[in-house]
Amino acid sequence: MRGHPGFRPGRLTATLVPRVATATAIRQRQGAPVKLRNRGLLMGLTAVIGLALTACSGSAKPHPATAAQAAATGSARVLHLVDYATDDGTDSTVILTGAIGDFGVATTVDASGTPDPEHQGTLRLTLARGGFALSIAEPHQKLVAAFARFPADPASCSGTVTVTGTAPIVRGSGSGAYQHISGSLSVTITVSEIDAKPKCDGTGAFLHQAVVITGTGTVTY
Repeated sequence: MRGHPGFRPGRLTATLVPRVATATAIRQRQGAPVKLRNRGLLMGLTAVIGLALTACSGSAKPHPATAAQAAATGSARVLHLVDYATDDGTDSTVILTGAIGDFGVATTVDASGTPDPEHQGTLRLTLARGGFALSIAEPHQKLVAAFARFPADPASCSGTVTVTGTAPIVRGSGSGAYQHISGSLSVTITVSEIDAKPKCDGTGAFLHQAVVITGTGTVTY
């Protein structure tokens, strides 16, 4: 009933019921018997009005929005990222959950899109349903500074470095399902490695290494 502007159940009751009652009273004053059809009409109108009021009250109940509907509005949603590798090469494995459920390969690239073994600028995500890039310049600078004070255990020649920073999505880098993506992640980079003796300061060769990037932020796409 909400779809009919101007419909007012109270006005319908106040208009139709008195008209039937007035017609009945006139016939009584004239000495004419009240016919059952007028009584039946009055009862029928009462029933119809009751049904109308019930329908209106039922249609006014709000329907909760589903998660799919919220996603369709393009509102900001929480994204989680986990990226890992067993060396300091340009490629790593990445998985996204939350706002995006996807996986693929992450590659550090320079401004021209060429793979960058120094990991100085951009982390490009090539995923199953599209891709986009994160600017990792800030956390990379913090990581370089942290390695200058690599906390290696001299006996085991091993250590771990952890830094945090902000990794905004590179504007215009989205493709496929993420063509219009925007947002930013707060990331933590952890590097654990076992260095080759006798140089245990994080600047020489290593025997084994694990690089893990985790991140959480809000994105819209």
